[in-house]
Amino acid sequence: MSLSWQPLIDGVTKAVNLIITGDKEVFEITIRSLQTAILGTLIAALIGLPIGILIGMKSFKGKKILKIIFNAFVGIPTVSLGLFLYVLFSHDGPLGFLELLYTIQGIAVGEAVLIVPIIVSFTASAIESKDEKLRDLVKTLGATELEVYMAVLREAWSGVSLALISSFNRAFAELGIAMMLGANIRGLTRVLTTSISLETAKGELGLSFALSFILLTVVLSLNFIVGYFGGYKRFGDIQAQSSY
Repeated sequence: MSLSWQPLIDGVTKAVNLIITGDKEVFEITIRSLQTAILGTLIAALIGLPIGILIGMKSFKGKKILKIIFNAFVGIPTVSLGLFLYVLFSHDGPLGFLELLYTIQGIAVGEAVLIVPIIVSFTASAIESKDEKLRDLVKTLGATELEVYMAVLREAWSGVSLALISSFNRAFAELGIAMMLGANIRGLTRVLTTSISLETAKGELGLSFALSFILLTVVLSLNFIVGYFGGYKRFGDIQAQSSY
């Protein structure tokens, strides 16, 4: 059986044309995806960062079990979580009165639930990796409990920023929750991942490739920026230490 590269070539060619000409539908889907992922990450950060900081800074009974639970939920299947949230948000569900089903806000909340464990686990690990002598030093200088938290958080910021970017990437590239809570409604809840799935099934490879290129560009660009500036900061820290 002979294989043809023509469908792939035609799809990529059409994708480039759609991007260059600024196709309206491609632009709207991209903006909607960004809005959803950003909102989901903000919600998750407001919940996950305080929990991660608390776990990283404090010693308490049940801490190890709590860490294991959050670490376990980092890899939760999105389809399973989507089904659970669908039942919660459905008209007859316990949270149906919020009317989040088939809305961008509902998808964002679902993505936030998905990525909270990532933020908590990464943040706690980043803080715990810092020497306890730093905390003791800040305390001896007369700092309040809040100031101690902020000092440690500044030192652990590279790990915390990694947690936030990783969470955004997970939300931005997520499919199961977006499909189950948003239903892929054109002009309302259709995002990059659900559009790629739909257009591929329809045989519209050009639009699928265009959306895939945008998805990859956003994710890889964020990782590059964080990696570059994170590496630059570490290099600056090494230079500063060597100057003493």
